[in-house]
Amino acid sequence: MSSRTLRRRLHHGDVGDRSRAHYESSGLDNLSEPLLGDDESYGSRRTNELDDTWDDERKKAQFHWTFLFSNHIAQWAQWFANIVLGSGSLIGRILSLPSTALNGPNNKMHPLSLSSLQEERLRNLRHRLEVPFDGSKTEHQDALKQLWKLAYPDRELPSLKSELWKDMGWQGSDPSTDFRGGGFISLENLIFFALKYPESFQRLLHKKDGVRAEWEYPFAVAGINISFMLVQMLDLQAGSPSSSSGIRFLKLLEEDEMAFDMLYCVAFQMMDAQWLAKRATYMEFNDVLKSTRTQLERELALDDIFSVKDLPAYNMLR
Repeated sequence: MSSRTLRRRLHHGDVGDRSRAHYESSGLDNLSEPLLGDDESYGSRRTNELDDTWDDERKKAQFHWTFLFSNHIAQWAQWFANIVLGSGSLIGRILSLPSTALNGPNNKMHPLSLSSLQEERLRNLRHRLEVPFDGSKTEHQDALKQLWKLAYPDRELPSLKSELWKDMGWQGSDPSTDFRGGGFISLENLIFFALKYPESFQRLLHKKDGVRAEWEYPFAVAGINISFMLVQMLDLQAGSPSSSSGIRFLKLLEEDEMAFDMLYCVAFQMMDAQWLAKRATYMEFNDVLKSTRTQLERELALDDIFSVKDLPAYNMLR
């Protein structure tokens, strides 16, 4: 299915005020600004810049990409289980969790004493988080090209600045401007997903599962936001993770050095499942991402999780 024949999409170049774009000098580790702008007057100001082919009804609509990651994560609503995986055992397992596992992302615990392997792998992961995306570096340019080839193996590789990048869900013709503080790791996550689980990657990229919304979330930018969400959820900015999810993740990291990238794939698939279950639309992506985080925290809190592959939601990947 060609991306040009997908359901109606926003022109992602029209999402987010370019004049207000904030570019960080470091990677995800130091990100404090929203990846996409949130301005109440944005919709009316940008309406006239929408594509001329839009009909009159759509021209009256106001669109903006809601600020995806607030500092009030602890106030997120409790996830309600409306996704059944196979036999539905996920629901039963979540309901059986002790109350201490349900206290939310700000439930701090005493940091564990790390093994030498955990310390090494956590240090390597943090080094990755500190690398900003730099569109002038050949290595980073090559990574973008690799992502395109993985996403569209039968299409010609466009220049690094081309309107065709919007087909993948970048906001404009230059993907490098969408990373802002997102860091190079968010691009590495997308590439890992495409290599490790190509079928799931393609199904999400082309929105093949379920009944899709008339206005879909932009795939690539959503991926950057998922990377950011995981960094916050796992408390990777701290000297030593002290959140319950962060401590549980350290055990997964000891089992698999690529646990962060693996968890990213699970989170992306989980987010799309939440999107479909909630019958969400473009403006509700923020709520979907909150539910995704809550669901992932609950799965990480299960007693019998020793690797990412033990997570119930891992079974959704193909």
